[in-house]
Amino acid sequence: MPGSGAVTRNTLRQQIADALRDEVLAGRLPPGTEFTVKQIAEQYEVSATPVREALVDLSAQGLLELVQHRGFRVRIFSVDDFRGMVEARALVVDGIFRRLAERGTAPGSGEMLVSVRRRAEEARRAAQSGSLEVLIGYDLRFWRELGGLVGNTYISEFLHRIRVQCWVFAVPHLQREPQLRAALWCGHNELVDAVTLADADEVRRIVHEYNQHGLDWAAGL
Repeated sequence: MPGSGAVTRNTLRQQIADALRDEVLAGRLPPGTEFTVKQIAEQYEVSATPVREALVDLSAQGLLELVQHRGFRVRIFSVDDFRGMVEARALVVDGIFRRLAERGTAPGSGEMLVSVRRRAEEARRAAQSGSLEVLIGYDLRFWRELGGLVGNTYISEFLHRIRVQCWVFAVPHLQREPQLRAALWCGHNELVDAVTLADADEVRRIVHEYNQHGLDWAAGL
């Protein structure tokens, strides 16, 4: 069937990109790790083309860097990079969630809000138990679904990309934290409650607390 090869390759490309992103987020591919297209292709037992495309995609997302004549490297983010990410995230998140609280969710979003609340509870449990890898998965889904209530996919994708980068920076440091649970934010439920009640002041307070929590933690590194 015409085009089936391209569809298969694109699907494989996404699967490889997702798998490598998960490895980076889990800390199994720490910042500074270098590898070639050939190494990844052999690891996943696939051809080089979808691997190269996946690595280029992850580079465009800011997770990898191209190292001339050597392949790719997991990007190393500095504390200043992290502060810049939080600042960018804060400027957007504060505005969109205040608007969400003031105007309410879009019609038909009730079912999505139920899903967001479920993600919030799962993220809270993971944070309180210190289950970092579990928390990352639920936290990313929580913020992506909550941002989806605004109905602007461009904003949602932008925030998701920054949030992934924040976790890439944070994971190696958090894995060395002697008091991991104290370093993890767990106010997901409170934020959902505030959005549901359309309490703009409470949304603003929680979002500020969330961002300040990250900055205070980074200041101690």
